Amino acid sequence: MVRRMAALLLCAAACGGARDPILVPEISQHEIQVRQGFTGADLLLFGAILTPEGARAAGDYDIVVLLEGPARSITVREKQKVAGIWVNASSTAFRSAPSFYALASSRPIASMVDARTAAIYEMGLNWLQLSPIGVIDPAEQKRFSDGLVDLMRRQGLYQQNEHAVKISGQVLYQARIALPSSVLTGTYTAETFAVSDGKVVASAISRVTVRKEGFERLVAANADQNGFFYGLFAVIVSVSMGWIAGRLFALV
Repeated sequence: MVRRMAALLLCAAACGGARDPILVPEISQHEIQVRQGFTGADLLLFGAILTPEGARAAGDYDIVVLLEGPARSITVREKQKVAGIWVNASSTAFRSAPSFYALASSRPIASMVDARTAAIYEMGLNWLQLSPIGVIDPAEQKRFSDGLVDLMRRQGLYQQNEHAVKISGQVLYQARIALPSSVLTGTYTAETFAVSDGKVVASAISRVTVRKEGFERLVAANADQNGFFYGLFAVIVSVSMGWIAGRLFALV
């Protein structure tokens, strides 16, 4: 995220006199409430490509939309089979990894920008900047990074769809991104990029808040603020439910 913001500032400084377009982004929901039975959400990200005066921008542009969830530290453990049993082997901790990442673009990233630009703006799962904690061999880092991306992708938390953005008349664009039910609460950042001739010529940022409501919010708040009593209550409930189940089966 920091690298992308720095690149955007440099681009703005270098192209200050050019008549580059501006992006006017919008999201179908700026707040998603997680309640009991939450099955996920379908976000529509849309907007317009305009001149600074508000007219249709001349030229042809591609659009890339990135939606990222709150970053978190995560440890990836490698499984190894020992004496017929799968056990944890080596592991690597990543300092900051997005809890959710989705890319939608009007066409394949490799046909729009070069590898350097894709890396700067983290356009694609291959270009995610996953920083490990401590010193690690580059080959081993890549193995664990690929493993983390593959795991998150299978859970629906990392997505990449290079034909998901639809552009109408080189003015309006739209893309749909699905949030699974397992998404973390927090602020999600949606970055939209306009690309022309292999360069990012405009960008815009929108945000979505995912938060728990109702009973789920009460449980989460107590878990954060009163961890000891929450854990004690959870143990008491578990023991009580086990005792009740045992009594019921004994009566059958």
